[in-house]
This record gives sequence, C-alpha cells and structure tokens, in this order.
Amino acid sequence: MRNPNRVLIWIVIFLAAVAAVSGLLLEPLTDAFMANPVFNGMILGVLFIGLVINCRQVLVLKPEVDWVDRFRHAEEGDAPSLPTSRLLGSMARMLTGRRGDRFSLSATSMRTVLDGIRTRLDESRDVSRYLIGLLVFLGLLGTFWGLLDTLRAVGGVITNLRIDGADAGQIFTELRDGLQAPLTGMGTAFSSSLFGLASSLVLGFVDLQASHAQNRFYNDLEEWLSGQTRLSSGAMGGDADGSVPAYIQALLENTADSLDKLQRIMARGDEERRTVDARIIELTEEVSRLADQSHSEQRGLIGLTRTQSELQGVLGRLADVSEARSSEESEQTEQLRAMAQGLHDMRQEMVTDRERLLSELRDEVRLLTRTVSHLNDNARG
Repeated sequence: MRNPNRVLIWIVIFLAAVAAVSGLLLEPLTDAFMANPVFNGMILGVLFIGLVINCRQVLVLKPEVDWVDRFRHAEEGDAPSLPTSRLLGSMARMLTGRRGDRFSLSATSMRTVLDGIRTRLDESRDVSRYLIGLLVFLGLLGTFWGLLDTLRAVGGVITNLRIDGADAGQIFTELRDGLQAPLTGMGTAFSSSLFGLASSLVLGFVDLQASHAQNRFYNDLEEWLSGQTRLSSGAMGGDADGSVPAYIQALLENTADSLDKLQRIMARGDEERRTVDARIIELTEEVSRLADQSHSEQRGLIGLTRTQSELQGVLGRLADVSEARSSEESEQTEQLRAMAQGLHDMRQEMVTDRERLLSELRDEVRLLTRTVSHLNDNARG
C-alpha cells in the first residue's frame, strides 16, 4: 500500500508559501489584525486547531498501512498485533487467526468492512469541515459586528451634526472627527472577513490533501480485499444474494471457513512432507557414504592379505635356501618357520576380523535400509 505521509510534503510546501506571502505583507496584515484582535485571534486559533487535526488524520493512517502490510506478509502463527486505533479494529478482529493472503471473504462481508471503514473516515473529516465553516462564520460575524459599529457611529454623527448658524469649517471638522468611529468599524468588518476567508482557504486546502490521503488508503484497501473476495455463482450469485435464506448463507459461510482451514492443513502437510523428504535424502546420502567407506576398507584388507601371502612365499623360499645351504642353520630355519607360522596365523586372524567387520557392516546397512523404508511408509501415510 502507498505511504500516506507523502501528502504531508504538499501540506508543508503550501504552508511555507502562505508563510512567505504573510511575511511579505507583514505590516498591512498586522494593522488589519489589530483592527479587531479578538475576532482575528479566534480565527487564527481555530485555523491552528484545524491544521493540527488534519495533520493528525494523515499521520494516523501510517500505522494502519503498516499493519496491513505486516498482515499480508505474515506467516502462520506470526500474526501482527491488533491496531491501536479503531479504524481497522473490526477488520483486524475478523481476520485474527488467518494468514497473509491465504483467506477469503464473501462479497457481503467485504462490503460491510469497507462501509464501516468509510463511515469512520467520514466521521474523522466532519470536524475539519465544521472548522472550515466556523472560520467563515467567524469572519462574517466580525464583519457584521463591524458593520453594526459603523451604522451606530454614522447614526451618532448624523444626530450630533448641527448646521444652524455654524461655520462651514467647524462643521467639516466635526464631520471629520465623527467619521473616525465608522471608519474603525469598517476596518473591523473587513479585517475579520479577510482573516476568516483566508483561513478557510488555507484549512480547505489542507483538508483536501488529508481527504486525498484517506481516499488513497481506502482505495488500496478496497483493491486488496477485492482480491480476497469470493463471489457466489448460479442462481444465488449477484443480485440474488438477498433472496438466499439465512441458514443457507450461514452454511455457505461455514463451508468456506472449513475449506479455508483444510487449505491451511494441507499447506502444513506439504511443508512437513518436504521436511521428511529432506531428512530421507540426508539419510540416503549418509548410507551411501557408509557404503563407500566399507568398500574402501574391504579393498584395503584384500591388499593387505595379498601382501601377507607374498611375504609368506618369500619367507618359505628363504627357509629352503637356508636348509640347503647348511644344516647348522637349522635353528635359524626353525625360527623363520615359526615366524612364517606366526604370520600365517596373523593373516588368518585378519581374514576372520575382516569377515566379522563385513558382517557387521551388512547388518548396519540392513538396519538403515529398514529405517529408510519405515520413514517412507510414514511419509506416504
């Protein structure tokens, strides 16, 4: 979903432009403000409150967008906590226990959720719209107040004006002095209108940007929920939803929830099957390594046996040569024969050990084969 805080950039730019224009017109604006400080102060106070409320309306959308993004990418058992605001509270409670995009809503449920969110968004904008109207009202109130002062002052000037036997210069001086109060009233009226209309213009632009942010949030949420909505078909679809009995609608909802749960169970079963397959592959590789090691040891034993046989033949020939050379070496010959016999016995023991080792390896291979077969049967089951 799109980040709603981007709207704040346009709001800041607009307020900076307003502040720059106000700085250029600071002296006349100060004079206009002092013409009616009470009404103008109230107008600026309402403007400040409206700016704070509209900026807050934009800022509260960011946690809602973050919650939706976390929910869409959440795995099962890792559902995000409920949002703190009440904007998505009902939808979050309805979607509790479901995972990411693996859920579905009926068209009626989706419309109910969206209508509730739209109502809350409209309620949040009611205060801002009221403040815009209040600014216009305060401007008009100050205008009428100033006009009343003007009319009262003009009436007083006309009443107090005497022209019988008076000098024309004196009459003009009295008229000029009497017009100061009406002119002050006119300043009050026009300054209030100026600040009221300008403040309503500024707050209206900020409210427009806040409305754009809320509309983008609502549209993005509607697009996402539309992708998760299941539509009925046949005679009970479309406009015929109102004619479906309540118990049939409840049965359909229950069936849809059961199918959703079944889908999640099948997804978990697929994950467990993939885990078992990975373990079986690891076990098969381990058995292959054991078999290769057994073949290597067997080849080593065969080579050692061949070497012992050759050594026995050499010793036998040496014994024959020694016996033919001299009878005095008979004792040495007997020792050599004893050594040959010892080597022969050693060879027999090594052959026996090799056969026992091969038998143990065959038993272990059979045990591993039965274990793998048992795991495969469990995985298929």
